[in-house]
Formats: sequence, structure tokens, C-alpha cells
Amino acid sequence: MNLMSSSSTLVLLATLLTVSAAPGDWPTWRGPKRDDISTETGLLKEWPAGGPPLAWKTTGLGTGYSTVSVANGTVFTMGDGSDGARVLAFSAKDGSPVWQSETIGKPGGNYPGTRCTPAVDGGLVYALGQFGDFVCLDAKTGKLVWSKSLQKDFGGGYAGWNYTESPLVDGNKVLLTPGGKKGAMVALDKKTGALLWQSEKWTDNAAYSSIVPSDFGGKRHYVQFTESSVAGIEATTGNLLWRAPRKGATASIPTPVLNGDLVFVTSGYGVGCNLFKLKADTGGIITEEVYANKNIVNHHGGVILLGKHLYGHSDSGGWTCMDMSTGEVAWKNGGVGKGSVTYADGHLYCRSEGGKGMVALVEATPTGYKEKGRFEQPDRSGKNSWAHPVIAGGKLYLRDMDVLLCYDVKAK
Repeated sequence: MNLMSSSSTLVLLATLLTVSAAPGDWPTWRGPKRDDISTETGLLKEWPAGGPPLAWKTTGLGTGYSTVSVANGTVFTMGDGSDGARVLAFSAKDGSPVWQSETIGKPGGNYPGTRCTPAVDGGLVYALGQFGDFVCLDAKTGKLVWSKSLQKDFGGGYAGWNYTESPLVDGNKVLLTPGGKKGAMVALDKKTGALLWQSEKWTDNAAYSSIVPSDFGGKRHYVQFTESSVAGIEATTGNLLWRAPRKGATASIPTPVLNGDLVFVTSGYGVGCNLFKLKADTGGIITEEVYANKNIVNHHGGVILLGKHLYGHSDSGGWTCMDMSTGEVAWKNGGVGKGSVTYADGHLYCRSEGGKGMVALVEATPTGYKEKGRFEQPDRSGKNSWAHPVIAGGKLYLRDMDVLLCYDVKAK
């Protein structure tokens, strides 16, 4: 067990973030609640042979693994040009270009290309280049509002595959994980970029995951996952509320999954998954490890919690449905092979990262793997299709390097 002090008695509270988002919008990484769950309904329950109809295709995104955010009729993503990384905006109606920003850092990296999914909030767009260049842009024009460097301004340093985090906007703050001795996590004023706090008591090196908010114990805090631990940082002060040691290997990437007092993390390279239980205590918050197993060894395609079951790809056994609280497997299936996932209207949208980029519609049920259609992604780049699928406004978005495909998945 691990104990962190607190000035007040904490009471269990299981509410999570709800970002203000218009119906059909997907304004940030993994959606408004950072859980990769779309609330849209009226979508196709089965796909015809060859998959759903293609609504439009656009090119010119550049080199990158960033997926898309969708807000106010505009699709936002990132990509490398020959002279640097950029943020790009396209019309959600037909894919026509709206704007592209000036360069925000050099191109390239270990696996060249951008990784971050932009966050859209209040007429502003926030995006992180793979070498730590962080920008706030005007959402209508792409013009620079303010910028920071995770290394120069906060003493951060990226790991072997560069920065891959997607920023979190919460209230008046935008949050990132520069990592390092000055403090692993920072909170900035979202309008000015001014530093509000840096987590001086939590100094892990940055990994590749993205921050998730929690209200456990009646105290707003931010959960992040590194190669060394899982930790909760207090929202108002940046103080360390709790920390659970958890050793990764090579790269810790997937976003943590929260459910009230439970925190689930998983990573690849043979490590597996862990469930931690948070407990309110008169002295603070204590953490207890419920289990550690290899039933879900998720490299970076993401895991989704629906009801009491987790769904995602595992390097051990393929696509997996597992009871979150017990770690017991309900089913495993090879499906489309290793890849990423999102959820909408009773179904998982599973995307293969390699080969022909197969995409499948799978009923989200613990009773078994039930596929409702699949298709091969056209215009494959020849690179791994690591950008996660997104469902927004009745459309399925698939990014593959320079190409963005938009499919109509609304039932007629």
C-alpha cells in the first residue's frame, strides 16, 4: 500500500470529466470524457459487403500518426511537412482544407511524424509537436495565440519515441506531461500559457500516455501513467495525492481507464495489466493493487470500459473482453489482428494496424465476439495505421499518413 497525506477527510465520489461538447463533436483525444465512448445513436448495426459508403476523402495531411478531433463542423489533426510539424483543419462536410498552421517544430522523430491529437476548446486549439513544441492556436484561422517548449520552459525530456501525448483541457487549465526533475506534470492557463503549477513531488520521466481526470474522494485530480508508476496529481495545487509503483518495459502508452475508485493500466512488451483500488483515508488516499496479469497486454491501440467489461487488443491472445474488477477473461478472438478501437451505439470499431488495414464492426457484448461486417481500408500508405478510428457526427474517420477517409455510418 502507498499513502499520501491530505488536509481533509476524503469521501468516495465517482464522477468523471464531462467536457462541454456539441452533439456529434469529438473535441479531444478519446472523446469528451476521454473514454473513447461515443454517445451517438442511429448508426448502422451491420455493414454491407465492402463496408459503409465513403462520404469523402482528402489528402495533404503530411506524415503522422495523429488521429482527428472534430468540433463545430471542422476536423483537426497534425502532420509533418518537409519543413516542420503543423496543425491542419478541414471541413467536416466535404474534407476541403480550411487552414494549416505555421510550423510548430521540426519534422521527423523515431518513426517520423506527429503523434498528438489536438484538443479543441472555446475557440482555441492545443497541439504538441513530437519534440516538445506546444502551441495554442485560433480555431478559426490557425494563427498562433501562444506557445511553450516542454524542455526549455519546464525542464522536460522525451523518451526514445519522442512526445506522443495529447493535451487535456480542464476548466481554466491545459495539462501536459513534460516529465523530469522539475516535475512530471504541468498545468498552464489555457488562455495565456502562464504556468499555474508543476508537480514538484512527482518527477517521473515522461512516457507516452495521456492524462485522465478523476473526482475520487471529492478532490479533483489528474491521473497519469509512466514507465515507473501511476499517480494522481491534485488539480488546484499540483500536489501528489497518491502514487502506485508500476514498472513498465520499453514503452507505457495506453491511456488509463478509470471507474470510480478503480484505476486500470496496461502496456505491451510482455508487461500486461494492473488494477489499482483507491481508498479514502483520514490521512489522504491509499492505493491497493487488486491484480496484475497478462490477460490484456495492450501495446497502444487503447482499451474501452463498457459496463463492467474492458475491450481491446492484447498481444497475448488477440481481441479480448475482460471483467475489469476481477481480471477474468470473457472471450478472446483474433478479429482483424492487432490494432486500435473506438465505440459507438452498441458496437466496437476495430482497426488493424498492419497489412491491408482491415476495419471491423463488432458487437460490444461479453457473450462472445460477434462481427457485423468488415472492409479493407483503401489508399493504404504502407506504414502502420496507428491513428485511432473516430466516430463523430454519424461519420467514421480513418487517418493513414497523408490521407483522411470519412465514411457515412448513419443508418438510413
